[in-house]
Amino acid sequence: MTSEPNLWRATARETFTAPPLNADRTVDLAIIGGGFTGCAAALEAARQGASVCLLEAETIGHGGSGRNVGLVNAGLWLPPDTVRAQMGEDPGNHLLAALSEAPSRVFALIDREAIDCDATRNGTLHLAHSPKGLADLAERHRQGRAMGAPLQLLDAEETARRTGSTAFHGALLDPRAGTIQPLAYVRGLARAASKAGATLHERSPVQSIDHTSDHWTVTSGRHRLKARRLLVATNAYHLTLGPAFQPAFVPVHYCQYATDPLPPPVLDTILPGGEGCWDTALVMSSVRRDRAGRIIIGGIGNGQGPGAKVHKAWAHRKLAALYPALKNVPLTHGWTGRIAMTGDHIPKIVAIGPDAYAVFGYSGRGIGPGTVFGTETARALLSGTAETLPLEPIQQHRETAPAVQAAYYETGACVTHALAAR
Repeated sequence: MTSEPNLWRATARETFTAPPLNADRTVDLAIIGGGFTGCAAALEAARQGASVCLLEAETIGHGGSGRNVGLVNAGLWLPPDTVRAQMGEDPGNHLLAALSEAPSRVFALIDREAIDCDATRNGTLHLAHSPKGLADLAERHRQGRAMGAPLQLLDAEETARRTGSTAFHGALLDPRAGTIQPLAYVRGLARAASKAGATLHERSPVQSIDHTSDHWTVTSGRHRLKARRLLVATNAYHLTLGPAFQPAFVPVHYCQYATDPLPPPVLDTILPGGEGCWDTALVMSSVRRDRAGRIIIGGIGNGQGPGAKVHKAWAHRKLAALYPALKNVPLTHGWTGRIAMTGDHIPKIVAIGPDAYAVFGYSGRGIGPGTVFGTETARALLSGTAETLPLEPIQQHRETAPAVQAAYYETGACVTHALAAR
C-alpha cells in the first residue's frame, strides 16, 4: 500500500488550500461543509453577488466527496415508479426531472470552470449480476424510457464486449452519465467559488449554531460568523453543532481498492469505452478505470474497521473473478468513505430555522444530486422562495435505530465478502 492510500488524494491535479477562520465576519450566506453540496452552493451564491463564507472542519473534499466512486449518474438509486409512489406523482416527477439533468449540469460546470478532473462522459453501466438482476434492469429500462431517458438495455454479449468480463447477464447503459475524479471536481468547485468572491476556510470546525433576532451565529474556535442565511451541508460527515440541528441518517461505509496503471495489452480489454459500472447485487460492488489506466474495485463495507482484511481479500478475489488476467495484480491503494443513507433512499432538505436549510441523505449518489441540491438551495436562500428546490423542505427527519441499521449493513457486507468469489 502506498503512503497515500486514497487514490484520489494521490492523483488529483486540482489543488486548493484555505486558511482557518481567523476573524469575526458577517456575510449574506454561511455554509458549513466543503463537499459537493457546500462548494456548489458557495459558487452559485458568489456568482449571484452575495457575500458567502464556507467553513470546513478538515480540508475541502475530506468527507464523502473525496472518497466517492466518481460515477456521475442521473436520477436516484431508486427506480422512477418507486420514487413517485413514495413522494406522490407531482413531487416525484419534479425531483426526477431535476436529477435527470444532473450529469449535464455537472459536466457543464466542469467545462465552464475548466475543472481538471478527468471528466469522461461515456455513460455508466448498471450490471446484472444474476438473471433476477437482469429482470430488474429490464423494468428500470421500461420506466426510464417512459420518462424519455435514453437508456439502452444490453444483452450479455454486448455487456461482455463493453466490460471485458463474462461475469454479467446484461447491463443498463445510461449515455447521459459518466465518470470524474471526484476530489479534483470538488476542489475545482472550491477554486471557482473563491475566484467568484466566496471566502472558504479549512480546518474550521463548527462548535455551535444559534439564531437570534434576524441572523444566525456560527461559532468556530474563538471566532463568530454571522449571516442572515445558513446552509448545513455536512451530509455523512456531520459533527455535533449543538442542539440547533442533528441530521438523521444511517451511516453506511463503502471501500475501494485500486491497482497501479496497467500495461496497454491488458488494459485494452477492460472497460475499453471508459464506462463506470456498478452491479445489481444486494451488497453492491463497483468497477471503473481512471484515466491513467488503473482499475478500481469497490464494495459496501468499512475498509478501515474490524472487517478490513475481509473486505480487501474480497476485492482481490472479485477483481480476479471479473478479470482473470488480474489475479496476481497488487492493489496499491485502498480507502473508505461514509454514505448518508435514508430509510426511503430519498435526499432530505430540512428547514432548520428561518432562512436555513440542511441537506443530506444522497444514499450513495453524491455527485449529481449534491451539485443540483447545492446550487438550488443557494438560489432558494438568496431569493427567499423554495419553488425551484428539487423537493419540498420538511421540518424534521428521523430514522429508526440508525446505529442498529448501520451494524446490519456492515455485518451483511462482511459475511457476503467472506463467502463471495471463492
